[in-house]
Amino acid sequence: MLLDSASMYFRAFFGVPEIAAPDGTPVNAVRGFLDFISRLVTDYRPSDLVCCWDNDWRPQWRVDLLPSYKAHRVVAERSDAPDVEEVPDPLEVQVPIIRDVLEAFGLCVRGVDGYEADDVIGSFATQATQPVDVVTGDRDLFQLVDDVRDVRVLYIARGVGRHERVTNDWVREKYGIDAAQYADFATLRGDASDGLPGVAGVGEKTAATLLGRFGDMDGIVAAALDPDSDLGPGPRGKIKAAAGYLEVAPRVVAVARELDLDSPDTRLPREPRDLARVAELGTTWGIESPVQRLTEALCG
Repeated sequence: MLLDSASMYFRAFFGVPEIAAPDGTPVNAVRGFLDFISRLVTDYRPSDLVCCWDNDWRPQWRVDLLPSYKAHRVVAERSDAPDVEEVPDPLEVQVPIIRDVLEAFGLCVRGVDGYEADDVIGSFATQATQPVDVVTGDRDLFQLVDDVRDVRVLYIARGVGRHERVTNDWVREKYGIDAAQYADFATLRGDASDGLPGVAGVGEKTAATLLGRFGDMDGIVAAALDPDSDLGPGPRGKIKAAAGYLEVAPRVVAVARELDLDSPDTRLPREPRDLARVAELGTTWGIESPVQRLTEALCG
């Protein structure tokens, strides 16, 4: 089970009522995130679990390809470290607490410098030799769904308790494409939340139609450039007008799959690794109940 950690703690922050630790520090995201893990562990009993982390939420190599990538979320640009993302102050102070608690429990946390959590997830999912569940609220990870290799997404857009199990049939029913085509579909359609402009005048239906006819982005572009193809003048003109964008955007949208993950210990612990530290953190931050629930979930 691969957790898109930022996606989950953002949802916990906005979905769990405000609550403060004894010293006044907000801990609603901490509580919610831990309870999300408890629910998932209880429901699915994964053999392995990785909390995948954004070591760089806006990698420079993606920005070099497409400067608009997540540009609207930047608070400050930095040359020697990842850009500063716009994060609510009451959430920002909770992220280190989450890391401390995960470490005390012995849950695997893995990020890779210069890459997003999506890339870590993509690499774990691709390199795995067992079935994989990806937990996320990010549609971009639908590109990883693979029924043959038993990779699916547990999509939490409506909440962890109401998540949807995304298979290739689910993607095809919703979008009219195969999951393997989703990255090209997202490139064509665009995504304002990530600063992807898409191809002007091409929405979801047109994108799905083009992919159904020509297979992938290379096929679509080739058809647009081939005067003898049966691509209509409207879509042909739109694809040709977006040639510069389509040359770089697919590499931005596609998640990395071959990162060196250094073979971390991903096994789900059967009990907290450091009980004393877990108890200390529970008392310090007033999170005794979610800590207890996670402990019970791990112990089965």
